[in-house]
Amino acid sequence: MGFWHYLFVRAALLYLVYTALLGTLFYLFPSLVGPFRPSHVHAGLVGFFLQMVMGVAYWMMPRPGGLRQDRLEALTFFLLNAGLLLRLLLEPFHLMGREGLRPWLGLSGGLQLAATLVFAYAMTKRVVTADMLRKMREERERRG
Repeated sequence: MGFWHYLFVRAALLYLVYTALLGTLFYLFPSLVGPFRPSHVHAGLVGFFLQMVMGVAYWMMPRPGGLRQDRLEALTFFLLNAGLLLRLLLEPFHLMGREGLRPWLGLSGGLQLAATLVFAYAMTKRVVTADMLRKMREERERRG
């Protein structure tokens, strides 16, 4: 497992623990549910689930021709986590009536969207058929 794959999986596990802790706190302090429910869901779906999927996909998906995507992996990781952390920090305050946070939450969404687009682009380079792999191998052999 490479460095970025490791970070994706480790970060995903941290978000999993965060969602479990927050879910427990909801029962102990029901007043937290209102401002923290969207963040709780987002941390679970994007922080844990999507991040785990991305990390495992970067790790396990085929690498045609020995393809390396370290920069795309790093960019995806930073964009996703910057956007997610921004949302997790600011959204509860926004929901409690704090003014002026909507543009920052928009930035948060934009960062997460950018991470998703980078990931999708990276995966298009890896999702290949057996026939495509055979043609790539033949082309490499022909070039010597």
